[in-house]
Amino acid sequence: MEELMEKILSLCKRRGFVFGASEIYGGIQGIYDFGPLGIELKNNIKRLWWKKIVQERDDVVGLDSAIIQNPNVWKASGHLERFYDLLTECKSCHKRFRVDHLLEELNIWEPLNKNIDKLVEEMKCPECGGTFTPSRKFNLMLKTFVGPLEDESTITYLRPETAQGIFTNFKNVLDTQRKKIPFGIAQIGKSFRNEITPKNFLFRTREFEQMELEFFVKPGEDEIWFDYWIKERMKWYVEILGIRKENLRIRFHTKEELAHYAKSSADIEYKFPFGWGEIEGIANRTDFDLKQHQRLSLKNLEYYDEKDKKSYIPYVIEPSCGVERIFLALLFDAYEEVKGGRTKTTQSKKETEIVLKFNRQLAPIKVAILPLVKNKEDLVKKARDVYEILRKHFVCQYDEVGSIGRRYRRQDEIGTPYCITIDFDTLKDNTATIRDRDTMEQERVKIEDLVKILQEKIIND
Repeated sequence: MEELMEKILSLCKRRGFVFGASEIYGGIQGIYDFGPLGIELKNNIKRLWWKKIVQERDDVVGLDSAIIQNPNVWKASGHLERFYDLLTECKSCHKRFRVDHLLEELNIWEPLNKNIDKLVEEMKCPECGGTFTPSRKFNLMLKTFVGPLEDESTITYLRPETAQGIFTNFKNVLDTQRKKIPFGIAQIGKSFRNEITPKNFLFRTREFEQMELEFFVKPGEDEIWFDYWIKERMKWYVEILGIRKENLRIRFHTKEELAHYAKSSADIEYKFPFGWGEIEGIANRTDFDLKQHQRLSLKNLEYYDEKDKKSYIPYVIEPSCGVERIFLALLFDAYEEVKGGRTKTTQSKKETEIVLKFNRQLAPIKVAILPLVKNKEDLVKKARDVYEILRKHFVCQYDEVGSIGRRYRRQDEIGTPYCITIDFDTLKDNTATIRDRDTMEQERVKIEDLVKILQEKIIND
């Protein structure tokens, strides 16, 4: 399984999906840059989420709240007091660990509020076998200052989640959009957490993007909506993203696991090579957040129900997912190796070809335009003309370097669903060949029909 992770890491770097941030200076652990193909894949994930959650629903609107908020936001939400991990350090090698990760690696399953110091005292360092210091709290928020002075009065934080910006804007959205409960507010944006031990590539990072929905409901109807959103979100992964169902599961939290604000909670998990890991959480946050903000801000955040003629603070159901974790799950789910190659043009039967079988709407490059050879001026000009036509409708790539078979394999490796080959017959009858990534079947079509045919293929995948 470690070998598969190394292959994914190599592919991401080699083909321009993901780079280490500020790599020329040695980088910074847990922070990544997304290359030309990576940003296309990320944007496609976000686009499909927004389409399903906002565009196709009458009961959800969008928002883009600020990364830096008044620090009282984090006081009200409980982040200043409760948003921490327990940290311990090996007395011998001085490596630091999150206590919950240590317990997990050592197969010790204990709630973190029970006998922690005793457990830490008995554990041995997985690196050197040494003993640990007593645990201490480590707040995960990244601190910064606003204004010319750096003192206690100017301290604020980079947001650790996008949700609080939605809660503080609840009344603004309610008043301006004339929405009635149940309704939701959705947001995509950056969040930051000062993770003690970032690990597993994009799975646990310090800077990441969240796609969050806060769906406001009437108290008493919350568990119905909680169940509804679990089913809806699971369907999105299978039916829209095309992730294999056997690689997904729903795990409900035990009472001991529940966050302080949650009545119930469930994770949608993906079967990564390193084990099952959460890619989305769905939580019944009750009325905790709005009540806290109402209490501290002294602003009325109640909803007036015209039908029942009474006011109340709504409950909130929150489906929240991380773009990078979905990105990583999609890479693993799409990755396929073909021993001995898939085509007659494979130069060696020992060669292994890599194919990323992305859903066509997710693929970073939708169409590649390939002239059969590059040393025929009229052929290259025709291929360029076709490229100019198609790039107005799809994210395209033009490639004339190397044999046609090698170019096909390059496109397979980045998940391009369709390759358009411009050959000598094209110059005679204005037709081109569409080659399908998954079936490798080739279809001859007229160039004037290419846009329509490709749109049907990509949308109806």
